[in-house]
Amino acid sequence: MQPRGESLSPSPASRVNELSAEERAVYAALKPERLPQHVAIIMDGNGRWAGRRSLKRFVGHQQGAKAVQLVTETASRINLPWLTLYAFSLENNLRRPRAEVNFLMRLLKTYLDSNLERMRKNNVRMRYIGRTHDLPPEVQDKMRWAEEATARNTGTTLTLALNYGGRSELVDAFRGLAAEMKNKHLSLDHITEEDVHRHLYTAQMPDPDLLIRTSGEQRISNFLLWQIAYTEIFVTDRYWPDFRGVHLLEAIADFQRRERRYGGIGEDSGEVEEDFESIKIAAS
Repeated sequence: MQPRGESLSPSPASRVNELSAEERAVYAALKPERLPQHVAIIMDGNGRWAGRRSLKRFVGHQQGAKAVQLVTETASRINLPWLTLYAFSLENNLRRPRAEVNFLMRLLKTYLDSNLERMRKNNVRMRYIGRTHDLPPEVQDKMRWAEEATARNTGTTLTLALNYGGRSELVDAFRGLAAEMKNKHLSLDHITEEDVHRHLYTAQMPDPDLLIRTSGEQRISNFLLWQIAYTEIFVTDRYWPDFRGVHLLEAIADFQRRERRYGGIGEDSGEVEEDFESIKIAAS
């Protein structure tokens, strides 16, 4: 199954030599030709990480921002084309205390300011998905600044999901598709999955091959609901502030041990050549 999305530019030169010794040990066991094209991460556990250490929640968020940069740099060193991080959900914006939301917005601006030069050096390109038009104007300005400043980079595309919700993305996609159909006088009978895909926030990128969730929670949390239909899922008990590049590589190693079937039959599923027409089905 070919991933949908924009064609990728030629891969930049490998920077595997810049990995730490611990990272190189894990990377050495990977098959470079089977690296995922797109890894998405639900970054969870900042608050619990802080609580376990009797620290304020804002400290957990700050350490989580540090983890973002470290993991992104490892992704860039192995030439991972796409990395998408669930940074701030629509529900976070609506249900978290306003003081915490305001702090997260300031933290985002600080992160973009302080890490722009590192993103340039690591050839990382910034993008965003979500209802970002509802974020404070000064935050939107800083986001545009970072996106424009990294637009010519050709390495890993780091996409931050901000004020994002999977259901709201589908609502926005259906609204866009309905407007297109009205303008072009198209019939409902001719709608395809590709038509829906073209109106998603992620229309210009392939669907994730691997979804990582930190903190041990066993749920999707309204993230990329359409896109992860055939995505492999990896859950770790590690809280996001403790997640590093080596743990990304370990998740990729687990991914490479799996067989992706897309609804088909795997190689270890037994004899396939059966005469189904001659088999009598017992009454229940």
